[in-house]
Amino acid sequence: MAGVESTAILAAIQSLIRLVRDVARCSGAGFAGDFKKDCTDLSRRVALLSHLLEEIRDFKGDLRLLDETASSSSSSSCLSDLTVALQASKKLLVIAGNFDHKISPDGSSKKIAFQFQCVTWKLEKALANLPYDHFDISEEVQEQVDLVRGQLRRASERYGKPLNSSILSHGLLQDKEQVENTGNINQQEVETKVESASKENISKGYNTQNEMIYQSDVSKISSETLKIIDVDNGENSSKKFDTPSIPDDFLCPISLELMRDPVIVSTGQTYERSYIQRWIDCGNTTCPKTQQKLQNITLTPNYVLRSLITNYCINHNIEQPTSLTNRRLKRSDGSFRDVTEDIEAIQLIVRNLSSHSIQERRAALSEIRSLSKRSTDNRILLAEAGVIPILVSLLNSQDTLIQENAVTSILNLSIYENNKGLIMLANVVPAIVQLLKVGTMETRENSAATLFSLSLANENKIIIGASGAIPALVNLLENGSNRGKKDAATALFNLCIYQGNKGRAVRAGIITVLLKMLRDSDSDSGSGSGSDSDSGVCMVDEALTILSVLASHQEAKVAIVKASTIPLLIDLMRTGISRNKENATSILLSLCKRDSENLECISRLGAVIPLMELVKNGSERAKRKAESLLSHLQRNQQVQHA
Repeated sequence: MAGVESTAILAAIQSLIRLVRDVARCSGAGFAGDFKKDCTDLSRRVALLSHLLEEIRDFKGDLRLLDETASSSSSSSCLSDLTVALQASKKLLVIAGNFDHKISPDGSSKKIAFQFQCVTWKLEKALANLPYDHFDISEEVQEQVDLVRGQLRRASERYGKPLNSSILSHGLLQDKEQVENTGNINQQEVETKVESASKENISKGYNTQNEMIYQSDVSKISSETLKIIDVDNGENSSKKFDTPSIPDDFLCPISLELMRDPVIVSTGQTYERSYIQRWIDCGNTTCPKTQQKLQNITLTPNYVLRSLITNYCINHNIEQPTSLTNRRLKRSDGSFRDVTEDIEAIQLIVRNLSSHSIQERRAALSEIRSLSKRSTDNRILLAEAGVIPILVSLLNSQDTLIQENAVTSILNLSIYENNKGLIMLANVVPAIVQLLKVGTMETRENSAATLFSLSLANENKIIIGASGAIPALVNLLENGSNRGKKDAATALFNLCIYQGNKGRAVRAGIITVLLKMLRDSDSDSGSGSGSDSDSGVCMVDEALTILSVLASHQEAKVAIVKASTIPLLIDLMRTGISRNKENATSILLSLCKRDSENLECISRLGAVIPLMELVKNGSERAKRKAESLLSHLQRNQQVQHA
């Protein structure tokens, strides 16, 4: 009997995996309309659950715990709760995927927004009730689920004030029943949507048909649900949520407003582009904040800060600027310019990507590479023209020149923050990983740079790490060109910020490669402290930076110590340039925390004197690390003499 139950549960899990893949395929087709962002976010979160379901499927123990009640207050099982939530997610995505309030019944937009709140709430609760420990879920996948749950909680809050669980469950149940009863949306139509959207342009007849479907289903969402929203709005219309306190680092020092396009000047300070440009145009030659003389007037985009600001705005429901409206693009000064001619020109180029002539395809791709490099406006217009899925498909071309231009175009497009999600939804990572393995050197370099750009978003670190990219990047770090090694190092550093990727990097052999880079550079330069122009020193900097991130991971710690690296780190702490001293001290601190054997080792090798020197004359970070390590050494000696 138990075997029969387990077989049925296994079949149900396999159905859920197919359901998650269906959602991923829908997201790959793309969304439009009023709820484009909501659909994109929900589909990405659902797609991230595939690894969790696969680990549960592959579990060798008893699966029947999934079919027991989720909690003392629930009459349904974990499995049924998750099934209902995922089915509702898929159906909602089909309904809302092209919703347009201009052609839909009054009040439909509110109803759909409420359904998003119901679905995100139900999905988060279903994930919360799963018995992760019983199924021996890996650390990497557990972190991935925690990330998804956090995003779902914040999304549910953004859709409106928290409602009690019975209202949310009731709203979700009604949505489930009514969508099923319409008879308009079924698996075949979802397949049609995905298949049709994979073409360069969706036909007008298809759009008309689906608009009818969406209107039909939206109009059948219960009046009870709308009544709940209306009552809630009536009771709380005067109540406002507290405005979140925006971090000072996100505000332009000139305007004191949230930055949208942050740029760095020669002094290292960051400003909103339009304001600092105006400052310079007025003849000023100093940094507004520090009053230091500007060595040059180059404005370098601060992509990392822009990504942080974007994530902050999403998490706190702060409105982001709409870039393209009615064929007009918003300028940095708030005015608009008409881009009708630009749109038509770009659409023509994008159409040429599907030409039967390879020469025309190559020419169009070369032009797209050039356009995407030139300006943010071009990146916005190219994405709006639907170029991203086409570029991703071209990564699989047998023509090496097409591969090279396609991946470079994707790299350029990914610089614009809003394009990152569209690129990930087009399932770009497997093709990028393949090019990392077999592409030309320039293709491999730009593939690594693309992964770095995409990994600036936290959830993308998880997806990229799970895709097999890390071994390919480690190989490029070891065997690539100078630029390839640097691109690989930058991508690996960013990916390894996520704890689950550290183990993957260690198992891919990164420690051996990094230590070889340190030793080779040390033998080339004599002491590892040469000039900045020395390529060995530059790679020492990269190697130490990655090691400083990895050293807190137990597998990495064991590998670093086993390779007899401690003497080299102490030598770098004595003679290296400032950054190298900082990172060498940071690595030693990670290796020696709660490890008396390593503490005794660095004491025997004479680490105390360079540590004391850093406390006196080092940078602020080096001082903190050195003081902490000296404190550990002192406590260890006291324990030994006790």
